[in-house]
Amino acid sequence: MMQVLLCGGAVVTLSMGIRHGFGLWLQPITQEMGWTRESFAMAIAIQNIAWGIMGIFVGIIADRFGAFRVLLAGAAAYALGLTGMALSTTPTWFALTAGLLIGAAQAGTTYAVVFGVLGRQIPASRRSWAMGVIAATGSFGQFFMVPVEGALIAQIGWSNALIVLAMLVLMIVPLAFGLREPGFSASSPRPQREQTVRQAMAEAFRTPSFLLLTAGYFVCGFQVMFIGVHMPSYLKDYGLAPHVASYSLALVGLFNIFGTYIAGNLGQHFPKRYLLAGIYLTRSVVTLAFLLVPLSPASVYAFSAAMGFLWLSTVPLTNATVAQIFGIQHLSMLGGFVFFSHQVGSFLGVWLGGYLYDRSGSYDIVWYLSIALGIFAALINLPVREAALQRAAPAAA
Repeated sequence: MMQVLLCGGAVVTLSMGIRHGFGLWLQPITQEMGWTRESFAMAIAIQNIAWGIMGIFVGIIADRFGAFRVLLAGAAAYALGLTGMALSTTPTWFALTAGLLIGAAQAGTTYAVVFGVLGRQIPASRRSWAMGVIAATGSFGQFFMVPVEGALIAQIGWSNALIVLAMLVLMIVPLAFGLREPGFSASSPRPQREQTVRQAMAEAFRTPSFLLLTAGYFVCGFQVMFIGVHMPSYLKDYGLAPHVASYSLALVGLFNIFGTYIAGNLGQHFPKRYLLAGIYLTRSVVTLAFLLVPLSPASVYAFSAAMGFLWLSTVPLTNATVAQIFGIQHLSMLGGFVFFSHQVGSFLGVWLGGYLYDRSGSYDIVWYLSIALGIFAALINLPVREAALQRAAPAAA
């Protein structure tokens, strides 16, 4: 179990840590290349939707053949995408590399794949806790990597910084060896399955609780990606120094280490639907308070700390609930479907932020939309039924 946690945590630290810093590239790239904020935001929005779509298929492959092969391919695609991002000369090429290629790479190197390994290797009594640990490592990656990325941009320029990250992300390759699973090697027989992929999908989409969790995750994606990508520019527009943005995103990562770990722990002892509802509602309250108080470095850091505590706390709770309801045979795939909804929300959060800013000169509409969506997500998580589905008999393979 310890090997899985260490290697899985390190993979997520690298993949998510790099990803959370992309907002730092918005202004340097758009200013040097003469692009609009919407063009940058569109590429990152495409990244999120590509991640969501590919996550479904990557989940099916990981459930069938194990995570090892998926992680190797994902690491290679991530390195190529970062390199292509650095060398792009047009918004179209930027969208193909920073958007499609990196999005596909993230599908193969982040939560859905690693959580599938956890679900198969760690007993149910410790599963929510273990997912909280892995989610916390992703937050540590944000805390550690965002200041590093900011320093790289300042010291060697934005394009060279991306090349350095492309080399760094290849460290996922040796870590993947620590996530090889028994039963998925060429010499081992495939585990017998009670359901086909199609039967598992049909069962999930007939289950109201799955649909409610999926809709709530949409809101999570909208909120975190709007803040993650547009917060640095929002702060600079109001005259705050660039380091305030770097520190604020780092604080989000730091406090989310504790938030995700605590959420995973609490999920072992309390109904996860109530915890999820509380997280979404508290996000709305924190955002409203941030908009009402005078903007200053102190208010930014307070907001970042509070929002960081809630940032990815939904991840272990949502995925553990899916595993609790449906079991672990198709966990990566079902997690991929839920995460697709998250990425649709991410797409809209990123794109609307750029689109509405370019047309109104303000992020206000998106801030208030984020508050309203948080209230909506809190309400729809309350009716979720967490009990395992009772199947009359194993379905025919």
